[in-house]
Amino acid sequence: MLQVSDVRVSFGDTVALNGTSCEVADHEIVAVLGPSGCGKSTLLRVIAGLQDVESGTVAFDGEDLTGVPAHRRNFGLMFQDYALFPHKNVAGNVGFGLVMQGRPATEIRQRVAEVLELVGMAGWEDREIEGLSGGEAQRVALARTLAPRPRLVLLDEPLGSLDRILRERLVGEIREILRAADTPAVYVTHDHDEADRVSDRALIMRAGSIVASGTLSNIRATATDPWIRQFVAAL
Repeated sequence: MLQVSDVRVSFGDTVALNGTSCEVADHEIVAVLGPSGCGKSTLLRVIAGLQDVESGTVAFDGEDLTGVPAHRRNFGLMFQDYALFPHKNVAGNVGFGLVMQGRPATEIRQRVAEVLELVGMAGWEDREIEGLSGGEAQRVALARTLAPRPRLVLLDEPLGSLDRILRERLVGEIREILRAADTPAVYVTHDHDEADRVSDRALIMRAGSIVASGTLSNIRATATDPWIRQFVAAL
């Protein structure tokens, strides 16, 4: 289980996270929603270990991760731009994290084949990155994220660079892939449809704080705060 407790982050006079706390249970997919500048991506970067905190803690399965660098947290992180290596083929990209871990070549080949099959790209090992469509590149990036068997996956607007039609087709596939991988995930998005279709639960953020938690339908039905009611009504 991921536990974020009373985390505070400021950039100058701007408070990005204001005593933020949340949890992600084993096998749970949690979406983070909120207006631009509310702290969604900062929260993800704190969890990943890419952003220092002024106070508060991040823990996983009871282990305090304060001071633990990103590469030692065993979390998978997927950004909107995918950051694929153009000089490496599909197998080279997917297996990169395993190479950095010093895994044997035979294990890397086997794991690359496993995750490519998981994302619906079995047999694509030798394809060049420059020849991939946006949807294919998205699947390769997700396969690369999953290849080292992370204990938590963090996705920051993973479909944000794709057109609407492709996003609608891929959003359901992401949930199926994460479910098949049996990996908990935090999914940052500004799109309510993505949050509804991908996640088991949503967190609503405002001005650096989490102001609501639950399924979007439950939040709509039970919210009493005027801002929350207006925000979820607009979704």
